[in-house]
Amino acid sequence: MSGTRSRGDCVVPPITDLLPMCRRSRGLTQCDLAARLSEASGNDSVSREEVSRWERGKRIPGPYWRSWLSQALDLPRDDVERWAAQVRSSRRKSRNST
Repeated sequence: MSGTRSRGDCVVPPITDLLPMCRRSRGLTQCDLAARLSEASGNDSVSREEVSRWERGKRIPGPYWRSWLSQALDLPRDDVERWAAQVRSSRRKSRNST
């Protein structure tokens, strides 16, 4: 996994690695996950394309969708928040180093 960060004795992979891994381990396609998110949230503005952007690191799911992702994938919300924070932090570092 790329961009892992140590957190004490626990390695925290970025959400771009974990989201597809968690989705696939549950036998879901990107379309399936988008449908679950739409059904759970009552908001049909999420699409397979948006899930793909999250997985490729083009976008980071906002707080609203992180909450629904934790529910749809049966993951602790704190983990999803930590994964997203790791990506935000690494983006800030790379912007500041250029």
